[in-house]
Amino acid sequence: MFENLSERLDRSFKLLKGEGRITEINVAETLKDVRKALLDADVNYKVAKNFTDTVKAKALGQNVLTSVKPSQLMVKIVHDELASLMGGTATDVNLEGAPAIILMSGLQGSGKTTFSGKLANLLKTKKNKKPLLVACDVYRPAAIEQLRVVGEQVGVPVYMELDSKNPVDIAVHAIQQAKAKGNDVVIVDTAGRLAVDEQMMQEIAAIKAAIHPSETLFVVDAMTGQDAVNTAKEFNERLDFDGVVLTKLDGDTRGGAALSIRTVVTKPIKFVGTGEKMEALDVFHPERMADRILGMGDIVSLVERAQEQYDEEEAKRLQKKIAKNQFDFNDFISQIQQIKKMGNLKELASMIPGVGKALKDVEIDDNAFKSIEAIIYSMTPEERSNPAILNASRRQRIAKGSGTTIQEVNKLLKQFEETRKMMRMLSAMKPGSKLKMPSMPSFKPGFRR
Repeated sequence: MFENLSERLDRSFKLLKGEGRITEINVAETLKDVRKALLDADVNYKVAKNFTDTVKAKALGQNVLTSVKPSQLMVKIVHDELASLMGGTATDVNLEGAPAIILMSGLQGSGKTTFSGKLANLLKTKKNKKPLLVACDVYRPAAIEQLRVVGEQVGVPVYMELDSKNPVDIAVHAIQQAKAKGNDVVIVDTAGRLAVDEQMMQEIAAIKAAIHPSETLFVVDAMTGQDAVNTAKEFNERLDFDGVVLTKLDGDTRGGAALSIRTVVTKPIKFVGTGEKMEALDVFHPERMADRILGMGDIVSLVERAQEQYDEEEAKRLQKKIAKNQFDFNDFISQIQQIKKMGNLKELASMIPGVGKALKDVEIDDNAFKSIEAIIYSMTPEERSNPAILNASRRQRIAKGSGTTIQEVNKLLKQFEETRKMMRMLSAMKPGSKLKMPSMPSFKPGFRR
């Protein structure tokens, strides 16, 4: 997401000329191009105009320090305004109440059911909550079954009444059960329609009036662009929801909804869906998103994702093995699994400052580790624990078993050995000492230009 916008904004800043001061003359062409870039990204016209007008007012006449170029100052101003446009700071979900009740709303196909499961998983794993999912979509074929499967995936119970066609009664009964069973969060998945209609609005308004949710979220598919903003406006006028969820931000979207929706409905974006996996859900941080739009990466989010997979005891065990040169393929495959759990590989790479731009034209396959895993899983337990015994005949067997070539097996073994040496050297280093680096291994499966 935002790749085209990022590239256009980068070109716009390069247009800025002048020394010592940003003037109306040297900023005019830059802001004209910025506005075009925003409109091309499907940002609402009024939002784009107000944005560039605000940036112009803040930029004009500002002194440029001798160490700062006018274009650098403009990047700072645009960054701050982008963050402000998207809400300024992250807004948490309201979990007041016993139980806290979260009501989902949105059109059919926006991803409400999947998001309900992702949110239940996030609350369970990160906030130590005991959520209950509620199936109130009594119209869409297989909607109840879909929520049941999602609940099973994340290990969260699902309340359903297969014989009832009254979503209000189902929601009320679910809250009663949550109180009896000790569930402290109730997530109500409601029906959507292909378009906004009166029957739909009356029904979800009736559910809201009956259960008095602590939080009402509007779920919208980011790929619908400006239509998402218009739909959000109509829902907000009837429901007065508390926050917005943008799904499918990992898809081919221009990002206009993320930049426009906060201004149009004056409600914060609270979560963004970044993939199909149940873990692919992020709290929305406007400043971090502004960093990514301007090609500055998002190292904070990257570190947070890494910390979620970080096990202190496992790290200590691994450090001891590395120091004794006992790091083996079992440890290696474990590290690969942790990286995969962190999310989409290209998205992870884009969080590193400067890397996103470098990988703009590079296609990174999500199955990038597939051949490496196949080779390792084709080894016997003894071979994984003791790579030194992998002679020619064993390597030949592993190549056949993994569907790879003997050259690929040899290359992996050579790179693994280089990596092990480097890790041991790093482990033995004293603080402040310099390390002469060996040739770095180049695991590049799945990278294509």
